[in-house]
Amino acid sequence: MSFSFGSNIHISIFGQSHSDAIGVTIEGIPAGFRPDTEALAAFLSRRAPGNSEFSTPRKEADAPEFICGLVNGTACGSPITAIIKNTNTRPSDYASLSDVPRPGHADYTAHVKYKGFEDPTGGGHFSGRMTAPLCIAGGLFMQLLGRAGIKIGAHIQSIGNISDIHFDPCRVSEEDMRRIHANILPVLSAEADEKMRGLIRDCKIKGDSIGGVIECAIIGVPVGIGEPVFHGMENVISQCVFAIPAVKGIEFGSGFDGCAELGSVNNDPFTVENGEVRTVTNNHGGILGGITSGMPIIFRAAVKPTPSIGAVQQSVKLSSLEDTALSVKGRHDPCILPRAVPCVEAAAAIALYDMIKNEINEGSV
Repeated sequence: MSFSFGSNIHISIFGQSHSDAIGVTIEGIPAGFRPDTEALAAFLSRRAPGNSEFSTPRKEADAPEFICGLVNGTACGSPITAIIKNTNTRPSDYASLSDVPRPGHADYTAHVKYKGFEDPTGGGHFSGRMTAPLCIAGGLFMQLLGRAGIKIGAHIQSIGNISDIHFDPCRVSEEDMRRIHANILPVLSAEADEKMRGLIRDCKIKGDSIGGVIECAIIGVPVGIGEPVFHGMENVISQCVFAIPAVKGIEFGSGFDGCAELGSVNNDPFTVENGEVRTVTNNHGGILGGITSGMPIIFRAAVKPTPSIGAVQQSVKLSSLEDTALSVKGRHDPCILPRAVPCVEAAAAIALYDMIKNEINEGSV
């Protein structure tokens, strides 16, 4: 079940980084839904490799081919399956990795779990390549949520020690989400954009990599979505966001910084605004007790540096259990954050639609 997700919906992701194709099967898309394929293609292009100097030079079109579930472009009620063909693979780049695992990657743990039968090329099914089918599902659910007035947007909040400005946790708007795409990198500040580009270029030249934080906002979510304890909104979003291989942490609202505050500072006072209960601040990130409060949902995901780097690292030869040096060859991102931004949006969309599907179908949203 490690490749599947959902309670009210069900998605299953399949394939490997260098297999003939990767794909996703989606159950829960309502019959009669007609996907906007141009909007989906534009969304997938934000994640696709080879589209800028800051990503891996591996060039893939990432054009989804729907093989069932759509009739004349419209959902027919059957599960939807879409595939993306891998057209630019170079398995030879990974010939040594079945014996010498990359530090920071899943090579070693996969080797032990699958008893040496794992696919080492491109990271197999542990690769960030598997976020392409995640984005197919997320892109479709974003369209369905958009019809209900719910919008999702994310930006790079920081790379290394360079920070972008934050979303306004109480007043983030759809315009803020659109403004992100005006810069070369998906950030709100042109100054941060320029500094981050310089840092990524420097890492690329040195054969190294850098990580950072992605901030995501969801607006238009009504009060009352989610369940306490095991099926809270934070729980479900977190589960889906951790499907992105490079994610190592998540926080909501004021997060870890809020834990250092007094309750009198971190608590969000209630107020009435235009006849609706709101909060003056949004340190709770739009979720209280696992249930949405009606304020924007705000969360941040920590993304580690790309483990595949050209710089020399210490590893071991599994066949002889001897220490050895490793310099990773092949095509890799010096910073995965620019391409991970739509992945975080997709994960949030999948999680939210799973939680809110019944309300949307009943017309209460």
